[in-house]
Amino acid sequence: MRKGVQVLGFKKSGKTGLCEALLAHFTSRGFSPCALKCTHNPGLDKEDTDTDRFLAHCRTVGAIAARESALFWNDPRKISDMIAMLDGDVLVVEGGREHAVAPRVLVLHEAAEAEALSDPGLVLGTYGTVRAPGLPHFESLEAVAEAVLEKGFVLPGLDCGACGREDCGGLAADILAGRATPDDCATTRVALSVTVGGRQLTVNPFVERILASGIRGLLSELKGFSPGPIEIRID
Repeated sequence: MRKGVQVLGFKKSGKTGLCEALLAHFTSRGFSPCALKCTHNPGLDKEDTDTDRFLAHCRTVGAIAARESALFWNDPRKISDMIAMLDGDVLVVEGGREHAVAPRVLVLHEAAEAEALSDPGLVLGTYGTVRAPGLPHFESLEAVAEAVLEKGFVLPGLDCGACGREDCGGLAADILAGRATPDDCATTRVALSVTVGGRQLTVNPFVERILASGIRGLLSELKGFSPGPIEIRID
């Protein structure tokens, strides 16, 4: 499971600057970071691509430029879908306080904002000029980065409950409190592996049972079938 952190703060708190600085720091140390921005704005910045005009008529629009490519959907996607599509060994998420998939760093205008931004059980600490009572505080970017590499993790965001908690947020809080580890996520213990286009999909135990029983049921009707490990490859 990759390392990861969520950076939370209200507008103009400096959270975007912290995310950018963390990404640059991890890259300078030889990691391959990736990023996910969560916003409550109605749309994303798509200047000079005409994607807004195309999205008026399509569900999905792709864009290719000289140095980058992108896909835009005309509807919101689950965070589990977005996490699964990102490449990298360290994930930095800006925003998304409603999605508890990683430990959090808070960037505050005032201490009272901490309670509105996150359950304290999910917080690694605060960063910037404002501290919050009862929460650790990072004095430098390097300290934040070290905490992410030491304690950071990313849960799949499926909220499947197979770990025995109500959702991923419950497991995340237990991991930070030392009552669990990222390996307690049930998706790390499934025997069924599905890879599409070189990317492994996240499968929870319920989906594993459904797929495995269906595949075995179909294959059992073929001549020569016998119980045992099954490998299917489709190019």
